[in-house]
Amino acid sequence: MYVILVYDIVQDESSAKAARRIFKTCKKYLTHIQKSVFEGEISRGMLEKLRMELEKNVRKDRDSILIFKGRDEKWLKKEFWGKEDDKTSNFF
Repeated sequence: MYVILVYDIVQDESSAKAARRIFKTCKKYLTHIQKSVFEGEISRGMLEKLRMELEKNVRKDRDSILIFKGRDEKWLKKEFWGKEDDKTSNFF
């Protein structure tokens, strides 16, 4: 399946450490697109593994992760508003 993952970390005294760990974990499984946005093809098993790793660092009372799932990247259409970035070349 093809996913887009977006995370939001509340800024406080412990957020920098949590944000670094979440970023590194996401980068192991998906392509970094922009700030806290990742995309890529991933199996259900690997997505579950990613979820378990992220749960160790996401502060459930403050932080959030949103995952958009699709069958295939060909069903997504990209449109730029502002500066185009070639990191998002996985979209058509």
